[in-house]
Amino acid sequence: MIKLSYEQQIAFNSLSIIVGNALYALTVVLFLVPSGLITGGATGIALGINRALGLPVSGVLFVINMTMLTVGWVLLGRRFAITTIASTVLSPLFLALWERVFTGFVLTDDLVLNTIFAGLGVGISLGITIRAGASTGGMDIPPLVLHKFTHIPLATLVLITDTLTVLLGVATYGFQAALVGIISVFLSSVAIDKMLTLGAIKSKNCMIISERYEEMLSYIHQELYRGTTILQGHGGFTQENRPVIMVVVSKKQYPLLEHEVLKVDPNAFIIVTDTDEVHGLGFTYEEEDF
Repeated sequence: MIKLSYEQQIAFNSLSIIVGNALYALTVVLFLVPSGLITGGATGIALGINRALGLPVSGVLFVINMTMLTVGWVLLGRRFAITTIASTVLSPLFLALWERVFTGFVLTDDLVLNTIFAGLGVGISLGITIRAGASTGGMDIPPLVLHKFTHIPLATLVLITDTLTVLLGVATYGFQAALVGIISVFLSSVAIDKMLTLGAIKSKNCMIISERYEEMLSYIHQELYRGTTILQGHGGFTQENRPVIMVVVSKKQYPLLEHEVLKVDPNAFIIVTDTDEVHGLGFTYEEEDF
């Protein structure tokens, strides 16, 4: 795993925020605007106003973002606002740039292709930005403000905000665009999730219950070179105390572990769950790194 110095990490994050916002704006100009697709958040509102009044998307988005930034600064604090400034300025700036560069340019008229690439483009660009530690700002702020003062669950407030955005889209674009927009938003959510776990160490977390646990510990330590944690379990039915081995192994090592455990004790109880990310010795760094 490549380790960056503090200065290198700051430079990398700054570049990621710039690239993420540039890609997001490019996706809006190339796929969302020409096809009339609906998206969520401040961009979705800006697209709706553009459709209804003909105002430039970049200008409307800048006004919305700056308004929300001011509200966030006053009600949520300076620290929150600082993480939002970059996207608040960069997103409309790149939108204005791409609007001028690609004036009258239509990449494709295929609604399916526009839907797919709009969703992927928005998801990937937002994932890059969020991974760099920046807030996307815009319409993410009202739910946070309302949650602070009303204590209504944040997920509910986000759903309400997105619903209002979609209703605006229906009023300006029609139901078909709204239905297609839902598919695009779904694809973007999947892409964001994949981007946030990109490069993560995916492994298997195993919980093993067996009377012959000592033999299994020996195999795990000496053959798989993995550390273990012994948890103290208490059987609900038997009322007996039993040690539980917890070990995280790579996906390639799991079949070896399973085979050995069942060979030692065919009656062993094994619980296996997927882990999206693991940090620690043997996964993100080795002993010689110290």
